[in-house]
Order: sequence, then C-alpha cells, then structure tokens
Amino acid sequence: MNSNGDDTGGYVHRPDGAPSSDAGRDEPEATGFGSTGWGLVAVLILCTIVVPGIIYLEPSVFAAVGIPYTVALLILPLLPAAILGLTAVWSMTGATNGGRRDD
Repeated sequence: MNSNGDDTGGYVHRPDGAPSSDAGRDEPEATGFGSTGWGLVAVLILCTIVVPGIIYLEPSVFAAVGIPYTVALLILPLLPAAILGLTAVWSMTGATNGGRRDD
C-alpha cells in the first residue's frame, strides 16, 4: 500500500462499507437464459424425451403413413439431432455477437 493515498489497482479494504467506484464493473448483469437459451432447452427436451418416447411407445406410427419401420428408426433420431446442432450453433452465434436480444 502506498502512503500517499493513490489507488494502484490492487485490493483496498474499506471498513466503512462504501463501495469503490469500480465495484462490480467486470460482472455482467444476471438476466437468465434469454430466448435463445429457452429455445435450446426446448430442442433438448424434444431430442431426449419426445422423440425417444415416440419410438418407445408407438414405433409403428410412421408405418401408418408409409414410412418403413427400419427407415423410421434411422431417420427419426437423425432429424432432432440435426435440429439440436443447428440450434446450438444459432444460440452460440447470438451469444458471441456482442450480447443477447431478450424480449
């Protein structure tokens, strides 16, 4: 610590409880997930619960519309995985472009 009173940027304890002028400057405001985060959560639920649930509970639902059973078992997990990948890229692109656009 300096005896002449100038602040050199290190830690300075202020016992009176008064915050310094730069207190909290580096911390972003916590606002939650935002719209991109909730979109990513929705797609993740679709990929991990809804699609496997359809395959497990009613595997012949796609055979009723003319899609063979083996093709349905190959394509059905592929589509949500592609949607999840695109949504992850979209959310990270939005997060790195200088901030989020929350509604």
